[in-house]
Amino acid sequence: MSETASGLDRPRGGKGREAFRTISEVADELDLPQHVLRFWESKFSQVKPLKRGGNRRYYRPDDVTLLRAIKKLLHSDGYTIRGVQKLFKAQGVKATIFEALDISDVGMEAAAPVVEAPMPAEQPARAAAIAPETEALRDVLERLKALRDRLS
Repeated sequence: MSETASGLDRPRGGKGREAFRTISEVADELDLPQHVLRFWESKFSQVKPLKRGGNRRYYRPDDVTLLRAIKKLLHSDGYTIRGVQKLFKAQGVKATIFEALDISDVGMEAAAPVVEAPMPAEQPARAAAIAPETEALRDVLERLKALRDRLS
């Protein structure tokens, strides 16, 4: 994750927290190859870097936060790409990021804003129907994490 240098509010590389980052900067920050970021763009419609001349990608701070959450869910928590996509649909992108990165909702907007895509009209009813199933899955996940901690 980013380190601050000499107490300034600047991550590695000297850019401010709100500065846009190139794909190489994001890849270095997240310790991922660039092709993985490009692949995730094709699998997660929520990741939308700006593309400028020559198709150069510029990632917003909320894109980097989203990518950090996706990386944790895939690499640390053991989800599949399809599993993360289902989490985004069931819980919403913002809630999934908060949970994945262990961030409280209080003050989060200032720390790392995330823009959530609006839900189509039929989605709220579907999300309400999925809620009990989501709770059951969270319970199972918590039990699995406790078992993993015991085995460690």
